[in-house]
Amino acid sequence: MIFLKKTLYLLVILFLTNCANYKVEKSKSEIDKKLYSSNGFALIYNDDLYSQGIVNKKLFNDEIVAMHSIVKKNTTISIINPITSKEITTKIFKQADYPKIFNIVISKKMAEVLELDFNNPYVELMEVKKNETFIAKKGTTFKEEKNVALKAPVEKIKIDNLSTKKISKKLEQNNNDKKLFFLIISDFYYHDSAIDLKKELYIKTKLNNISIKKINDKKYRLYAGPFKNFNSLKLTYISLNKIGFNDLDIIREQ
Repeated sequence: MIFLKKTLYLLVILFLTNCANYKVEKSKSEIDKKLYSSNGFALIYNDDLYSQGIVNKKLFNDEIVAMHSIVKKNTTISIINPITSKEITTKIFKQADYPKIFNIVISKKMAEVLELDFNNPYVELMEVKKNETFIAKKGTTFKEEKNVALKAPVEKIKIDNLSTKKISKKLEQNNNDKKLFFLIISDFYYHDSAIDLKKELYIKTKLNNISIKKINDKKYRLYAGPFKNFNSLKLTYISLNKIGFNDLDIIREQ
């Protein structure tokens, strides 16, 4: 009888210990939640987009603000122009609906600060952990930076250096203009799976610009492209979107 009681007592302790471990592991999984990231083209806001129903919410175009369809309001994100390396870290102003070919809606002010090409406004998005970095608040930061820049000792800058920097920047811009864009459709463990989907996509869309690239022995990438600019990839994106391929990642040639 005593032995039976001791056995039951040990079983109860073991059960409670397992419950405690479960709670700890669940909490850890929540902490290790994967942060959002994507590459693609930004939709630069203007009031016509709202009046025509292309976006369902308004933005203040003279402030540094952004809207996203998935990322929640007040989430901290970094928006990067990979061509100029300009970066803004801010919070999502609103959640909104807009055409899926775009990966974010940004104000004109933000586009100007990032020095985006308005014809090819390609950006990289990354969700940022809380308290990790400085946040730009509605353009005031950049006004302050401008005031500091105006007070800088310009006389110390040599003309030769300025000329060299301008030439280098122009050459870099020309090289960036030649870089191409690709639509990532899916990654596969087996090469045969990628081939099967490629065949199926051709039957459904008649797209002949879909290829397979071996990333490593366990990863095969199905992609569309290359494309010279945003306009040249729109039809392919829409064709894939119509048959159920949503939120396609757009990458820029390295």
